[in-house]
Amino acid sequence: MIIKKKQPITLAEVLEILKNIETEKAKEIVTFIKKFVEIDAEKAKKLKQELIGLNIAHLKEEDIVKLIDFMPQDSADVHKILAGSEASLNKDEVEKVLAVFKKI
Repeated sequence: MIIKKKQPITLAEVLEILKNIETEKAKEIVTFIKKFVEIDAEKAKKLKQELIGLNIAHLKEEDIVKLIDFMPQDSADVHKILAGSEASLNKDEVEKVLAVFKKI
């Protein structure tokens, strides 16, 4: 296998990709991922674009993908999700992020 491009994607996007693969292993992974995914790939892509559009300097695409996968409900959730990353959001930035998720 050759890696052509490295790009973070959400679990919903992974699910969409794996649905087109007809191997037993892919079916097992799809079954497992479905337990955790709350939205479809289109909504995930839309969320990603909205979060990128916030132009929060220290919020990288990897962080955005994590946020979408975990779907934070409050500021504590946002801080827990981003705890291991370099992103350190202030109160206003956290509120902007949460506003995007509340639209769903």
